[in-house]
Amino acid sequence: MKKSVVVNMQNDLEARPIALLVQKANQFSSQIYMESGDNKRVNVKSIMGMMSMALLNGEEVVIDAEGEDEEAAAAAIEEFLTK
Repeated sequence: MKKSVVVNMQNDLEARPIALLVQKANQFSSQIYMESGDNKRVNVKSIMGMMSMALLNGEEVVIDAEGEDEEAAAAAIEEFLTK
């Protein structure tokens, strides 16, 4: 399941919010990846991978979730990125 999301967070994605995002992703059994416009694809469950994304507000990303709880996983990541 792929879902396009525009990042719109009150706080920039620095170390603490990224750690919280990784914790959220790890609550799901599905594989969850994030793709950015420069064709970068990282595992959302990887703190180092997510730190390398350097996401900014207003940036469009694609959440790619695959597994038994993929819809819930994609929705939770979208909610996190747009709150």
